[in-house]
Amino acid sequence: MSVGHQKPEPAPIAEKGLALYIHWPFCLSKCPYCDFNSHVRQPIPSERFVRALRQELFWEAQRLGPRRLSSIFFGGGTPSLMPPSGVADLIADARTYFPTEEEPEITLEANPTSVETGRLQDFRSAGVNRVSLGIQALNDESLHALGREHSAAQAVAALELARGIFPRVSFDLIYARPGQNEQAWRQELETALSLVSGHLSLYQLTIETGTKFEALFRQGRIILPEEDEAARLYDMTGEIAAKHGLQAYEVSNYAVPGQESRHNLAYWRYRDYAGIGPGAHGRVTPGTEILATRRHRAPEIWAERVEENGTGLSSETVLQAEDLAREMLLMGLRLSSGVDEQAFQARTGCPLLGSVDREILRMCVEEGYLLHEGGILAATPRGRMLLEAILGRLVL
Repeated sequence: MSVGHQKPEPAPIAEKGLALYIHWPFCLSKCPYCDFNSHVRQPIPSERFVRALRQELFWEAQRLGPRRLSSIFFGGGTPSLMPPSGVADLIADARTYFPTEEEPEITLEANPTSVETGRLQDFRSAGVNRVSLGIQALNDESLHALGREHSAAQAVAALELARGIFPRVSFDLIYARPGQNEQAWRQELETALSLVSGHLSLYQLTIETGTKFEALFRQGRIILPEEDEAARLYDMTGEIAAKHGLQAYEVSNYAVPGQESRHNLAYWRYRDYAGIGPGAHGRVTPGTEILATRRHRAPEIWAERVEENGTGLSSETVLQAEDLAREMLLMGLRLSSGVDEQAFQARTGCPLLGSVDREILRMCVEEGYLLHEGGILAATPRGRMLLEAILGRLVL
């Protein structure tokens, strides 16, 4: 199938907004903590996979019809290993299929290696207007332990370069690392915040199933901070970020007001998002029903299916009202702004209070974990720290 370029036929839901996720599955190496759908290939078959991504984007656009495109997010893997010309073609295709009068937020994830930073200007020329750098740590010892390919000096240089090229820049750090105490994290975070330009993602290290770190953790070769220590690190993180003008708008994301990630807000607010590429997930409404979509994880099998059928779709499920309600609560309570009851009813067809255990809700409000007032259900800072445990009991 050749890549089509005509606009899809209009659909009755053309006014609905859409966030578009494009997955590039290849990395230079596999980080020991990472459970994302990422793969090492030498050489990377870039031409084939860009062509397949364009084919699958066309297929998805045909069935969705024109939408108001709010954002594009190139994730991975390591999408900064993509040819900039391929990124430009995908952006141009998306703008053709999903025309919008507003400028969409277009984010590309990158690592601060010399290979990738050398391409930043080309990505800006391709249409990317926001870059997210996977820095992860600001000292060389930790970077080595995390399996990163860059040094702390390269990270700072890449960040300064990116700030001169892109109107919006974010970067990631991992904390609660083995052996990291409050003083060390405070110093590292203060350094990070002196470099930030509006948005910062700060993740506590977690041990994910199937990773190298999981094996080391089971062997006792990795020891994470105790729960109380991790909680203190979380509290301190929010306090220091706030002093620098960044608010915790989501459990792990901090931003100057107005600089929040529009793309990720689409996930957390449970709006339509299409995911293309190996292993990509989506929540889309081609008709009147909301579908949960998933593409095949294995890159080569995904590409073969796209070449044969136009898409690497491996599953598609109509979400029932109770599924919608559960997912919207699980996502929305991650936000400091919480879940709006009217928006919840409109999206899921269910009343919010009919989707939670009311006794657990009452207890969580009394204990200061949740707030429920003015038609909004939200987790407090204390509650967001324990959100996983709360959601397991709260959501029906």
